[in-house]
Amino acid sequence: MIYPENFEIKIGFAQVRDMLSELCLSPLGRQFVTRMTFLNRHDLVQRLLEQTNEFKQLLESDAEIPLQYYFDVTAYLDRAAILGTYLDVQDFFEIKMSLRTIRDSLRFIASAEEGKYESLKALGTNVTVERSLIAALDKVVDDAGAVRDDATPELQRLKRDLISQQSILRKQIQSIIRHAKNEGWTPADVEPTIRGGRLVIPVLAEHKRRLKGLIHDESSTGQTVYIEPESIFELNNDIKDLQNAYHRELIRILVGLTNALRNHIPELRKAYQYLGLLDFIRAKAAFARRVESTMPTLQKYPHIKWAQAVHPLLYLAHRQVGKPIVPMDLELTQEQRILLISGPNAGGKSVSLKTVGLVQYMLQCGMLIPVADNSEAGIFHDIFIDIGDEQSIENDLSTYSSHLTNMKKFVTVADKKSLVLIDEFGTGTEPVLGGAIAEAVLQNLNDSKVYGVITTHYTNLKNFAERTPGVVNGAMRYDHKNLQPLYQLEIGKPGSSFAIEIARKIGLPKHIVDKASSLVGKDKIRYDRLLEELETEKQELEKKLREATTLEQKLKRNVKEYSDLKNFLEDSKQDIMREAKGKAKLLLKDANQKIESTIQQIKQSQAAKEETKQARQELESFATEVRKEEPRAVQKRIANGVIKAGDNVALIGQDSVGQVVSIKGKTAEVLFGGLKTIVKVDNLEKVEGQVATKLKKAKMAEAAEGYSRGMNITQRMADFTTTLDIRGEYAEEALTKLMNFTDEAIMLGIPEIKIIHGRGNGVLRQVVRDYLHSVREVASLGNEATERGGDGATMAVLK
Repeated sequence: MIYPENFEIKIGFAQVRDMLSELCLSPLGRQFVTRMTFLNRHDLVQRLLEQTNEFKQLLESDAEIPLQYYFDVTAYLDRAAILGTYLDVQDFFEIKMSLRTIRDSLRFIASAEEGKYESLKALGTNVTVERSLIAALDKVVDDAGAVRDDATPELQRLKRDLISQQSILRKQIQSIIRHAKNEGWTPADVEPTIRGGRLVIPVLAEHKRRLKGLIHDESSTGQTVYIEPESIFELNNDIKDLQNAYHRELIRILVGLTNALRNHIPELRKAYQYLGLLDFIRAKAAFARRVESTMPTLQKYPHIKWAQAVHPLLYLAHRQVGKPIVPMDLELTQEQRILLISGPNAGGKSVSLKTVGLVQYMLQCGMLIPVADNSEAGIFHDIFIDIGDEQSIENDLSTYSSHLTNMKKFVTVADKKSLVLIDEFGTGTEPVLGGAIAEAVLQNLNDSKVYGVITTHYTNLKNFAERTPGVVNGAMRYDHKNLQPLYQLEIGKPGSSFAIEIARKIGLPKHIVDKASSLVGKDKIRYDRLLEELETEKQELEKKLREATTLEQKLKRNVKEYSDLKNFLEDSKQDIMREAKGKAKLLLKDANQKIESTIQQIKQSQAAKEETKQARQELESFATEVRKEEPRAVQKRIANGVIKAGDNVALIGQDSVGQVVSIKGKTAEVLFGGLKTIVKVDNLEKVEGQVATKLKKAKMAEAAEGYSRGMNITQRMADFTTTLDIRGEYAEEALTKLMNFTDEAIMLGIPEIKIIHGRGNGVLRQVVRDYLHSVREVASLGNEATERGGDGATMAVLK
């Protein structure tokens, strides 16, 4: 049960229905939109949701879904069902094209892999479109909606004879017109025209007796008459006879085609029911994409567990003007069935309530809903709503009386499978009595295990929710410092109306505010102040949490930079050790060779004093040379020097030297060896002179290759030649050269390349073209111009 009758208008579903109608491609789909209704059967709702979700996946996959020719031919089928009638050519064209759409849709969905689109496949299980019927329609009507000349042999003969006679007639009439123009009987620019279905010549009225023939008509001014020359009477008669015969044959064909169609009307009605359903489901899927809806997990019992739920109409309105919308998390379970929302006016209470009503109603009409993927939903048998002013002059009902009438309906009909939505509960009468009646009604609804969302300002209802199982408080958060609503629903605590605070901050005279505070009483003021303090503390905690999260992320980045720098230094240390050990080995080897050479020299000179002395001097000179240290790189550090991109810099107090890649504000991106890191400019000092050995420079160049590639690309393009000559090469070597050559051309963005392979026995040409055909970036292949080699060279155009 849905209450009241104008429920859809109150919650905004009437607008959703209008949007769905606009998204439909045909009246067939719009009929289903009109018939869409609230369902309380779990299996039926589940099936409708699955169909819509599968079509949404189809739309998101950019598949070639048949979406043309969604014609509504119901009226044609109704007329064809009557014996003795026949359809015209346009009717058959729409039937043919829409049947083709039905057939293509069935094929498209059925061809999906097993396990995909199963609900859509089931939708077309009993739908058939006879191939012979489409073939019969196609034989008579072409895809442009015209009758085929060869529909039957007789129609083809008549068409051929008609064209022949019309050709003869045009030649004769042109001859007559030329003569009339030469005689001055007709204007110079005159052309033959049709009057009464016969070809005639416009003749000036004063010369109408000079041309023998039958006058068919005259112009509005009377200055021109339209004459059918006597010499073409018989030709016009023959053409008229042929046209009548052609028309009779066409009617005979259409009657026969209508009779053939009549035998298929029952299955055709089922097929067009399928086409309308597809249109309807596609519209729901398109709307789901527009409002970013998903399919929740559907339970068989009343249940709401929505994450990031939004009001679809509000979402569309905000997106149109680039304004963000605040989503809502909501949970109604058997233990927490009724949510009592309080908070300041214009804080979003009513929007939250309408969101619940609209989203749940959409769900049980078979539509996907705008919630997060991990959401859950259930099935309610009834939805009741009390919202807005229902004052009625005709029925002599006041606003409060209308609310009480609704309350009577709720407490007498609603049960554990009902969802009750009440806005501004208890208002419209004296607050104390209104609050008391509202509390009694709320108690009754809670005893009946009803589910609901209720908005209120009454403190007694908030207190009731605090102490009563099954009812929970909720608050619309408010920034009381800036007097701005946050539109965030928080479940678990009541909200304050902030009436006294708002009055004070907007400048209402102090004595009035103080008087109001004294009238309200200390307990009420203390209660609201406590809620205000809780809200302030919550905002402060959230602010500190955001700051802590930011610091944590920054710490993680610093730890990663430190780890990367440490790894780089370890790698550099290992490289230096390996280099030193290699030098030591070479040095030891040279020393051993020198010692052995000296000993051999002493032996050969038989220990002669002068030769031995000279050998010792050479050995000592070698030792001195070995001990000599290489000069360390000169690093002149400039204090307070202005650092810019490209400068050599060092961390203050460190020996490692790097190069500045870029500077952004107070930070610099520096390349230390193969590692780019972000450093504060204040921690750097500029370095001049020789700052690194050739080995370090080589490593830095290698690590910065990605950074400098853009600088080298221009030179590479200038050096690149667009022609590759592989004549005389073995196929394997030629293929390797071709692959490297093609890759470089693609990387450099070369538009066209040429490969010279010669003619020979065609092996190289085949290898070249087979490979280029396999490269996606090659747009087309062809032979070189004949004068420049012909088929001895291949030209390739690159994308």
